[in-house]
Amino acid sequence: MNAPDKEYLALVREKMPKTKHLTTLFRAFWTGGFICCIGEALTLLYSNIAPTFSKDDVSALTTITLILITAVLTGFGIYDKIGAYAGAGSIVPITGFANSVVSSAIEHKREGVVLGLCSNMFQVAGPVIVFGISSSVVVGIIVLIFKGAFL
Repeated sequence: MNAPDKEYLALVREKMPKTKHLTTLFRAFWTGGFICCIGEALTLLYSNIAPTFSKDDVSALTTITLILITAVLTGFGIYDKIGAYAGAGSIVPITGFANSVVSSAIEHKREGVVLGLCSNMFQVAGPVIVFGISSSVVVGIIVLIFKGAFL
């Protein structure tokens, strides 16, 4: 590195706000934990309301409810404030996914329903879905090969 680069880096380090790691970790931990507690409370609620539901049905209802709550909060701009406060703690898998889908759709709503909302809805989440499906197929093939080899 030449001298101007070192001077620039020194200036950046001086002006850059200091990260409060402990505070950031605490916020992420308790917010993510709180979201998970809401999910667990929903699971218990659905289990008690409809005891005839299977465990899979209760899990599906809990997931759908968390997605709905996140989508509504994102639509009203509340989930963005939660994300700004909690950081990575707000990206509990199902809520983070719902937030990314709704945020992409809202960002393009003025372009119309089809060309705006629908075509951009999975702009951020689409690659995640494709990677998840593709990697699960690869892992499934690997398991099939090794399971067949050890029978």
